[in-house]
Amino acid sequence: MAISPSTKRAIVDVALFVASQAALYYTVRWVMQSMNPVEKKDVKQKSLKALEKLGHKSLELDDYERQIASEIIHPDDIDVHFSDIGGLEPIISSLQESVIYPLRFPELFASSTLLGAPKGVLLFGPPGCGKTMLAKALAKESGATFINIAASVLTNKWYGESNKLVAGLFSLARKAQPSIVFIDEIDSFLRERTKGDHEVTGMMKAEFMTLWDGLTSSTDRIVVLGATNRPNDIDSAILRRMPKRFSIGLPSIEQRLKILSLILRDTKLAPGFQLTALAERTQGYSGSDLKELCRNAAMIPMRELMRSAGADSAELARIQAEGVELRPLKLEDFFQADGTSALPPPENTIEVIMEKLAA
Repeated sequence: MAISPSTKRAIVDVALFVASQAALYYTVRWVMQSMNPVEKKDVKQKSLKALEKLGHKSLELDDYERQIASEIIHPDDIDVHFSDIGGLEPIISSLQESVIYPLRFPELFASSTLLGAPKGVLLFGPPGCGKTMLAKALAKESGATFINIAASVLTNKWYGESNKLVAGLFSLARKAQPSIVFIDEIDSFLRERTKGDHEVTGMMKAEFMTLWDGLTSSTDRIVVLGATNRPNDIDSAILRRMPKRFSIGLPSIEQRLKILSLILRDTKLAPGFQLTALAERTQGYSGSDLKELCRNAAMIPMRELMRSAGADSAELARIQAEGVELRPLKLEDFFQADGTSALPPPENTIEVIMEKLAA
């Protein structure tokens, strides 16, 4: 049976109409998705595995909690222990007693509401003194869900979304408790509120403090851990919520001796190496300065080896293939490098401060 031209034309019109409607549907869908204020970021596979390893296999997360979940770090991914930190034994002991044990053994502290972990802990002191390293070790030893949050994670271009991300942070911490919410350089995020603050920033800080204050139930094992080298810039309302505060200052000679012992424990030293003399000569240096000092000194034997081989890459390749044992480090290596002092300038020593005042 032959199809009339009018029927063919009707079929084509129907097909074009269906195609146009399908195209319109997918166009509108694409536009709506692009305008969706919730940026659907997939949770990193490592973060999902971290939640599973911590015993949270069947958590139902919304879009905001999924974004925050990408910042979870499993203790197995951290290679810093308390034994790797020198000179901070009193602070480590206090953290174990007041933070780790209440999180890990809540039944032991259930006899009184006064025995629980504090809502907030603040680590403050000069740069390079081990605040972030101590936070890593705390995450490793506690076995808690460690959420390493940054201000950029909680900010969003859409009005009101930052507040929802903050709410997602605390709801995820509650679902995956015991939890530690770590904010490095907390002064840049929760600094003193002023009239010049943007409305969105003020709302986000208020939301953060409101939800933080809501963690008063004895069943919530959540601690907010902050680190800063500018504690005076932190809002007073935030400081009130961090009753446990630990000052981590520049190490004393005994602390420097312990730090140097840990840094150089795998390094071959010359017979009769005077580690105490090195600790005495490094007054005013932070742990980070001491590590850089040891690294510069360790490069001197390597530099001697490379200079003995000249610019011959083949010779260096041969030495690498055969293996080489560098000479032990001497005390002079820490004070002399190419005719200049290998020690960084001691900007914080009393002698230098007095010289600056006299000038």
